[in-house]
Amino acid sequence: MHNELCERLGIEFPIFAFTHCRDVAAAVSNAGGLGVLGAVGFTPEELETELQWLDEHVGDRPYGVDIVIPSKYEGMDELDPEKLEAQLKEMVPQGHRDFAMDLLASHGVPELPGGPKRELLGWTSATANPQIDVILNHPKARFVANALGTPPDDVIEKIQSSGRLIAALAGSVKHAKNHKAAGVDVVICQGSEGGGHTGDVGSIVLWPEVIDAVYPTPVLAAGGIGNGRQMAAAMVMGAAGVWTGSLWLTVEEADIPPGQMELYLKATSRDTVRSKSFTGKPCRMLQNEWTKAWERPDTPDPLPMPLQMMVAIQAVSRGHAYPEQAKDVNFCPAGQVIGLTNEVRRTRDVVLGMVEEYIDAVGRVSLVD
Repeated sequence: MHNELCERLGIEFPIFAFTHCRDVAAAVSNAGGLGVLGAVGFTPEELETELQWLDEHVGDRPYGVDIVIPSKYEGMDELDPEKLEAQLKEMVPQGHRDFAMDLLASHGVPELPGGPKRELLGWTSATANPQIDVILNHPKARFVANALGTPPDDVIEKIQSSGRLIAALAGSVKHAKNHKAAGVDVVICQGSEGGGHTGDVGSIVLWPEVIDAVYPTPVLAAGGIGNGRQMAAAMVMGAAGVWTGSLWLTVEEADIPPGQMELYLKATSRDTVRSKSFTGKPCRMLQNEWTKAWERPDTPDPLPMPLQMMVAIQAVSRGHAYPEQAKDVNFCPAGQVIGLTNEVRRTRDVVLGMVEEYIDAVGRVSLVD
């Protein structure tokens, strides 16, 4: 299990844990894996606070940060980066905003006094670049992953020249080859089963395709990994490690409201859907009244990224403020493996349990009778 990638990062186990909760990220790193904090919802100032906290809680262990710089987004080449949010706002049809507000009102979700603090999250290079500057001020942030598309050349050079590793997620062989050609250190290959943004090819087909296509670039297998047996399967196929996400939604350290936690714990593997209704790109999440409403033939079609999130930010912000009232329309990203996470466990126990199960699974595999 311990391999070259572990050596380069200074970790014991090639278990990478994507999470929006700093407590979970710290707990995974302290257990021997690599906690990776999702930065998309943070301003640079907020991210600085989060990373300072992580620095204080991981000892001499490393952690990672996940950013979002899409290869393509609406207005990418036409808009002025300094006026980006204002120009994007003008591109959002009022009918989409009205539909979202009516949908939330019909489900009894209270309005936020003054509305959301901001509409444009870190879905563009203009918003992600200041986050990178913050990351580079924290030596323990040893790993940076881009969640959507091949990172720009200047971003790759900036991160690698600082001595860090940069990775990029891929949902197809084409995307993976683009990442390799750009010079990323690690490709994260995510099958359709995964939570968040995915392609449409299943993991067990996609993993070996990508591993072969980008060799010798190391590949982290993602999408549908929730235990050591699944990790063993990925490593046998040639993966250098595993990228996990949904697994950490139900741990003790997760900052998940009780109502939303209950939804995750009760969910089966058939309760998720790939939907554009929150971000404008196919994203796997728990199906609910929000996702269903945007799929009906008599309602607006989701807008391209990042415009749809500028509409859905009402649901996301009000869901954070009033999670119990909003649980039928809240943003609940999750992969199909959520069906295996039916109890609350400590993060450390999950990590070490994966390791034990991995060792047991590998020990049962033999080519000799």
